[in-house]
Amino acid sequence: MSDPLSLRRTCQQFRQQSRASRRGFVKAGLLGATGLSLAALLRAEGAANHLAAGDKRGNSVILLWMRGGPSHIDMWDPKPDAPAEFRGEFGTMNTRVAGIQLTDMLPRCAAVMDRWSIVRSLTHEDAGHSTGDQICFTGYGPGRNPDENVHPSCGSVVSEQLGRLNPELPAYVMIPRMVPGAGSGYLGVSHKPFETGSDPANSGPFRVENFQLSSGLSVDRIDSRRALLTDLDRLRAGVDASGKMEGLDQFGQRAWQMLSSPAAQAAFDLDAEPAPLRERYGFSPAFDPGAANRCGAPAWSQRILLARRLVEAGVRLVTVDLRWWDTHVLGFDSLRRGFLPRFDQAYSALIEDLHQRGLMARTLVVAWGEFGRTPRVNNDAGRDHYPNVFSAALAGGKVQGGRVVGASDSKGAFPKDNPKSPQDVLATIYDHLGVDMTRHYQNEAGRPIQTLPFGEPIRELF
Repeated sequence: MSDPLSLRRTCQQFRQQSRASRRGFVKAGLLGATGLSLAALLRAEGAANHLAAGDKRGNSVILLWMRGGPSHIDMWDPKPDAPAEFRGEFGTMNTRVAGIQLTDMLPRCAAVMDRWSIVRSLTHEDAGHSTGDQICFTGYGPGRNPDENVHPSCGSVVSEQLGRLNPELPAYVMIPRMVPGAGSGYLGVSHKPFETGSDPANSGPFRVENFQLSSGLSVDRIDSRRALLTDLDRLRAGVDASGKMEGLDQFGQRAWQMLSSPAAQAAFDLDAEPAPLRERYGFSPAFDPGAANRCGAPAWSQRILLARRLVEAGVRLVTVDLRWWDTHVLGFDSLRRGFLPRFDQAYSALIEDLHQRGLMARTLVVAWGEFGRTPRVNNDAGRDHYPNVFSAALAGGKVQGGRVVGASDSKGAFPKDNPKSPQDVLATIYDHLGVDMTRHYQNEAGRPIQTLPFGEPIRELF
């Protein structure tokens, strides 16, 4: 990686060579002249500030967010000796690591078990989707509106504390759009994730919406508005006591850098990946077994490949929406025909891909959802919300493969050994990146709030 002085010089050269006024571009964007939403999202710290993170400064995280709540019993914590109404319809298989078993629907994951590990004793007390999201993304409970963050998500904290790893890319990306819990809370709009908008799961070429200028708008036309915008600046300065507009101006400068950066364009160019690799991750069409089941799995495999591409290019934290694991009705059918084969293929492909590229040491991968599913199968051949015990899969960074941390009881109903919290998972993420978990921020009421209320890195994984 470049040293701090080199990065500063690179940024200075970029500013000197920039043909148009970034300031003009930003204001034009705020006035609706462009299609960029990025202008309100990227942070305004100096390009080399991120180097203060020490030895962990080059690390990244991929969060595979399995929204809806994946069934721990039917994936990572099978109960072959439990009665059928708890065991479910799937069998159990051995893995590459002696003593660790998975459901027989995950043969590819089992084959690379030596490169990833499982926490089987996660627990919290909230059975709501959006409220559980908030706990797992922020470490804090929800506010009045469970769909909007009160506290900042882990990605927003990373953005605020560490800044951008690559000066030409955002620190925090959401594929394809933000989910409840993933926002920036009281850290402000500058630390919201950059949303790709376009979905790699869709057929056809992938194009990031936020990189596109509105029809007919050129850089010259943007630059020509400078005189008018200078006058607007003076007007704004007299009324913007909060400083929010000034902040948007700064964030928009970053948007201009990204828009004009070949490196940023290349990072999001999923179509540049070789066809065999894209096929390895999977192109399966969506599965919808019927109107009674809203759990049809979108073809999110290509989203996971894009996440690998982004961390390789220098994005610090990428969250991938892998919804919708809410398998109340026809749950086993949904898992058998859609979710589990797709996850098995894409997750194992990601682990192998990161390993082959030498990225495992600096990339932590966390796959989990807001809770698990009820131990007892319901009357609709599915399972319901269940936060009392659930599992997560972790790989990369300091995580040693082939380990199991904690255990649930014989029916998968409660932690039996070594219970862990969502805050412990967040602490593990922060430890990997070098985030100060004890730092305090002022919330909107002016009250100091610690980054994480409690939690310790899950050192048994190391």
